[in-house]
This record gives sequence, C-alpha cells and structure tokens, in this order.
Amino acid sequence: MEYTTLGDTGMEVSRVCLGCMSFGTSDWRDWVLDETEGIELVDRALELGINFFDTANMYSAGESERVLGKALDGRRDEAVVATKGYFQMDESNPNSGGLSRKAIEQELDDSLDRLGMDTIDLYQTHRWDYDTPIETTMRALDDAVRRGKVRYLGASSMWAHQFAEALHTSDRLGLDRFATMQNHYNLLYREEEREMLPLCEKEGVGVIPWSPLARGYLARPHADAETTTRGETDDHARQHPYFEGGGREVNERVEELADEKGVKMAQIGLAWLLHQEGVDSPIVGTTSVEHLEDAAEAVDLDLSDSELAYLEEPAEPVRVSGHE
Repeated sequence: MEYTTLGDTGMEVSRVCLGCMSFGTSDWRDWVLDETEGIELVDRALELGINFFDTANMYSAGESERVLGKALDGRRDEAVVATKGYFQMDESNPNSGGLSRKAIEQELDDSLDRLGMDTIDLYQTHRWDYDTPIETTMRALDDAVRRGKVRYLGASSMWAHQFAEALHTSDRLGLDRFATMQNHYNLLYREEEREMLPLCEKEGVGVIPWSPLARGYLARPHADAETTTRGETDDHARQHPYFEGGGREVNERVEELADEKGVKMAQIGLAWLLHQEGVDSPIVGTTSVEHLEDAAEAVDLDLSDSELAYLEEPAEPVRVSGHE
C-alpha cells in the first residue's frame, strides 16, 4: 500500500480509504452488511495496509459508526478515522440535524460514543447548511478542535464559492479551517474539475472523492449495471448523471482497457482517479473482501497518458449532482 499526506494535515493516509456506508444493518438499505461482515472488511483492510476509514452518523442511523468502533477496538492508533454530521438523525428532533452549534455539539458527542473514541481524526460537514451562518458553524467546529474532540476538520459536497467562503471565514476569524474536501468525483462525473479542484489545490486542501466508481457503474459493463442487489435497489445511483454525457461510451472504454490489461473494470476506474493531480485518497465502499483487495491492487496500476486520454475523450458536461 502507498501512503500520502492528507492535504496540509501532516497525517499519512493510505491511497485508498475504506468507505463504511456499506456496513451497519440491512434494515437501513438492502445491500448493507451486518456487523460480522463489516468487521471482517475492516480487519482485511488493515492487513492490506489501508489505515483510512470514512463513515457518517447517518449511515445505518449510527450503526456504521458503532461497527467501525468495535472493529478498531484495541487498534485505534493504527487508523485514521473520519466521520460526518449534518443530516437529521431523529425525525422528532429538528435539532438532530444541520450545522448549528447545538446540532454539532450533540451529534459529535453521539458519534464519539458510538465509535467508542475520545477523539475523531477528521470531522466533516456532510453538506452545506443554508439555515446557519457559516461563521456559527466554523466557531463550533473550532471549539471542538480546541476541546480535543476533533483533530482536523473537513467538508463534503458544496459549491466552490461556499467552500471559499468557509475558508475565508476561518482565516478572517483565526479559526481552524477545513483541511479536506470530500466531493463527488469519478471518471463519469468530472464537473468538480471546473472550480472545486483548482480551489483545493490553491488552498492546500486534501481531496478524498466519494463514489469513485460511480456507485458501481464503473465496475461492470453497462448491460450488467443492475444485476447486483445494490444496482437493483440503489435509487441514489439513478439520480446521478452517470448514464448521460457520453457515460455509456466511457463505460465501454473502461471495459475494453480492462480486458487489454487483464484487470478488472473497477481497477481501471480507480486507477484513473489515483492518477489525477490533487486526489489524495478515494473513498471506496465495498460489500466484499475480494473487491477490497482489488481496490488495494489498483494503487499499483499504471496508466499511460494516452490511456488516460482515451478514457476521458467521450466525456461531455453534465448537470451538477451531489450537493443536495
């Protein structure tokens, strides 16, 4: 496994991050693994040298955090743990979501309890809160760092102008700033290349893309896109423009190149992302140890400039997706 410094944090993370949305309880979503299988994935990830794990309070309504915490019990120092807050956790409690000071403080404490940890390495805002001034949010997050509950701060999908405002607010007030951006970015969705990625490069912000394999569409031929449990039931995948703007031809070229190299489509899709300047550690969600091992092997897969250009050539602009 290769490692890289995460943005300007100084922390060393594996070039692949294990996304933990795929385990917790199938009561939440049909394709989610149970506790035993989730712990097996974490165990194998550590054996492969993967030390970076990303979860969120909303995944399986908190169960993902609990399972990750249990899996890392006794091995906490080996891991860099990231979680997120924003989405409402309790329908009867409107303050269980958003990025107000109250929401951040209580949801952060709940995440720490479920993880069984004193400190979270990277605490991220899952989305932009239009109802709370960014100054309020950044002051609350800065306090969490100063109290030792959080080491570094990160953000997830938003408009580049919003991220710039957040960074400027922190700088102006002398607060801890966002060190990472977890955004929607893959070979089929490249709108982040317009503004967000150049902004992150300019500001020294680490980039840890979510959905690096387009929710599985880059992992199998177009005709097989809905043959898995997740493919059949994941309505969120259909909300993204993966099948638009030359997406099918990109999928076909990934399949072609994978056949030529004797590797799997998912490894080509992930290798492309790992070749993009500024990308630190794509967040790979998986429901099998085999696919996790494939992702780890993709780190060593080299693509030539001509191969990268061939994969990219069919792409067309598509609608912005992932900020909601």
